[in-house]
Amino acid sequence: MESAEIARRFLRFFEERGHTVVPSASLIAEDPTLLLVNAGMVPFKPYFLGQQKPPYKRATSAQKCVRTLDIDEVGKTTRHASFFQMLGNFSFGDYFKEQAIPFAWELLTSSESDGGFGFPEEKLWVTVYLDDDEAIEIWKKTGVPAERIQRRDLADNYWHMGVPGPGGPCSEIYYDRGPEYGREGGPVADETRYLEVWNNVFMQFQLGTVRSKIDFDVVGELPAKSVDTGMGLERMAAILQGVDNIYEIDTTYKILDKAADLTKSRYGRDARADVSLRVVADHVRTGVMLVADGVLPSNEGRGYVLRRMLRRSIRNLRLLGSGEERYMHELTQTAIDVMGEQYPELKVDAPQIHGVIDAEEASFLGTLRTGTAIFDVAVEETKRKGATTLAGEQAFQLHDTYGFPIDLTLEMASEQGLKVDEEGFRRLMKEQRERAKADAAAKKTGNADISVFGQILEKTGKVDFLGYDQVTAESQVVGILVDGASVPAAGAGSTVELVLSRTPFYAEGGGQLADQGVIRTDGAEVEVVDVQSPVGGVIVHRGKVRLGEVRVGDQAQAEIDIERRRAISRSHTATHLVHRGFRNALGETAAQAGSENSPGRFRFDFTSAGAVPPSVLRDVEDEVNAVLINDLKVNAFHTSQAEARAMGALALFGEKYGETVRIVEVGDYSRELCGGTHVASSGQLGLVKVLGEASIGAGVRRVEALVGLDAFRFLARESVLVAQLSEQLKARREELPERIEGIVTRLRAAEKELDKLRSAQVLAIAGELAAGARDLHGVSVVTHRAPDGTSADDLRKLALDVRGRFPADRAAVVVVAGVPGDRPVVVAVVNEAGRGQGLKAGSLVGVAAKALGGGGGGKDDVAQGGGARPEAIDEALDAVRQAIAQTLA
Repeated sequence: MESAEIARRFLRFFEERGHTVVPSASLIAEDPTLLLVNAGMVPFKPYFLGQQKPPYKRATSAQKCVRTLDIDEVGKTTRHASFFQMLGNFSFGDYFKEQAIPFAWELLTSSESDGGFGFPEEKLWVTVYLDDDEAIEIWKKTGVPAERIQRRDLADNYWHMGVPGPGGPCSEIYYDRGPEYGREGGPVADETRYLEVWNNVFMQFQLGTVRSKIDFDVVGELPAKSVDTGMGLERMAAILQGVDNIYEIDTTYKILDKAADLTKSRYGRDARADVSLRVVADHVRTGVMLVADGVLPSNEGRGYVLRRMLRRSIRNLRLLGSGEERYMHELTQTAIDVMGEQYPELKVDAPQIHGVIDAEEASFLGTLRTGTAIFDVAVEETKRKGATTLAGEQAFQLHDTYGFPIDLTLEMASEQGLKVDEEGFRRLMKEQRERAKADAAAKKTGNADISVFGQILEKTGKVDFLGYDQVTAESQVVGILVDGASVPAAGAGSTVELVLSRTPFYAEGGGQLADQGVIRTDGAEVEVVDVQSPVGGVIVHRGKVRLGEVRVGDQAQAEIDIERRRAISRSHTATHLVHRGFRNALGETAAQAGSENSPGRFRFDFTSAGAVPPSVLRDVEDEVNAVLINDLKVNAFHTSQAEARAMGALALFGEKYGETVRIVEVGDYSRELCGGTHVASSGQLGLVKVLGEASIGAGVRRVEALVGLDAFRFLARESVLVAQLSEQLKARREELPERIEGIVTRLRAAEKELDKLRSAQVLAIAGELAAGARDLHGVSVVTHRAPDGTSADDLRKLALDVRGRFPADRAAVVVVAGVPGDRPVVVAVVNEAGRGQGLKAGSLVGVAAKALGGGGGGKDDVAQGGGARPEAIDEALDAVRQAIAQTLA
């Protein structure tokens, strides 16, 4: 029975018994405490906790799940998998044990022709919680003999969410696979032979304090008892398809078999190859499901989970012998084909899924080539020293400079019989993060100890923000800081941080730049250049005292720069419109990933697997400007989070929202959670001009645009520029693209001819260099500094050309260095006779690169490296000559 049919039977069975079939929720969990959905009941958690009223009494689902705690174990055993599907039936205060138990038994034991799974009754065992006599009696009435019912303790047969709320005993059903899988005695004796296929959770108690899995307080019985059941689809498929493990079921084995075919491997012949094939099969399937739900590769959160899995797949393909071949596209298609019957959206979204995974493969293959070469040099150096641990500094350099993931370094080091100084690596990573945090915090808090702001908050209370409705306000100075220290007063010329009791000044946040303006007291005037909120509830005005002396307790008049505010507000509203426009054009996966709203200009970052075509940019621009022409009203109001979600308001991932949220809507076109300032109607924007888009990281694009007068001025300048080009080239405006393309084509052809001439000039001295080789202990050695500007490719060609001029039986080493741009490059080549003398190109490049302040590596015959110190090239070549002499000596 195929996996898709197992899911269909399960859902149909419960639908016929009054359950609402609920489609699988996205793997991107709405629960902020979860990175990804990791259990079938996660989408129903608000109902079980009483946070929301369920729209149905009974439900059933086949939920996609991803668990990431044991990624490193995937492939090493046949039990661990990262992606799985959980089939479940749920009762929210409707039926309980007396119906849940017979439901499970009927579906499992009914014949396949009657819509069941056809399990022989004598093969099934049941476990219940120690004192759950009620469940035992129901099982007996259902037809299970007492000798196949076993009691188990809290650790095995009691469930709760780990927080105060509902909990209760479990009752599990196990399938006996037979004596060839282990000893007799039921699940309590051997869970390898007796395989769990179904878990019924009976939520009947209200739990108070939860200290651990087995240590909690039971407050009393729930007024409405509920049921949460789970049946692992992959495990059921293994049993019903007659295979030993989840890697041999239909949806996984087809991917594994494709990987074996592509890499000319054979599953079951070699233990190490089998591990790699299982890793590829599992991770490709998981990767496809994650990308389909909008996850994109990144270095944080769920994006890092995806990146790690894809990169483990790519590296294991290389271990299987893929070399430089790119197989992820075909494997991705296989995964889409096998999972597409259950999830038809995979076939619809196939182009986007391919785009994301193909791009990650191309990116990582480059990283892998460079990183592996550097790693090999580090391993060689470590072993030469007789050490067994790769230094934390080397692991950090691989990660920080070459983008080599630490988990990959650990895995590769283990294969070489080495450990990694993880503590040293994590210390360096922590130091780097702390430096970055300190830099970011400096903008928020200046040089002040953040506790100073906390003291002000505690003493004077939360600062009232009036800026949504007012541009000036009467207030009082409640705090003054100079150089991070609290002071009672500050005189003219002082750079200060002022805290007012209330203010119209908007503190930078949500992508919107801070207001600027002036604060006046009876005896002083302060020019405000920045506003920040270093602590929730505190708004800090940074600026300079221009006149007089400002004192704590002074009455103040705060006034913002209204023209700047209006320009920023136009940009912020435009950002909302562009966000909606891109979602309309590219789908809901085009989610905002950052923004900056400044006067007359804004930038908008959003998730996208690839470049946005110019035609889409034009369409979005036209759509947004149509909204401006229609002059839609901009409305802002506060509501609850639940109501905001029900209204479909966009909430930005990573943003923290309170119970009450502010929604900004532009007519019926756009609706977002937002704390920023906006225009009164869309027509006030005047015009939005999209300047272009570009990549700012894997899977993230940035659009920049102008608003209002800035957009008009830009178009005016463009018109003048086009007129000048038209005059210079003697062509009509519509002819300019073709005319300019012809000029560029001719220039490129001329540049290619120049490159050929330069290359020929460089290679012309190959014979002279070979003739002038130095003899070191019977080895011909050539070290040469090429003229600045010589390309890395020409350096490599020159080195190979010189090496080829020596007889095959004459040991020869050629090392050539140069500065193609602003960084030095060194290439080393050693012929076969030279390698026979113990000389290795990779080691020699490592010596040179160290002197150049960088790194490098490669094979024994050809290697390349570089650094950051072009002035040290002569020193590097000297170091190479010394290393050759030492090796030969």
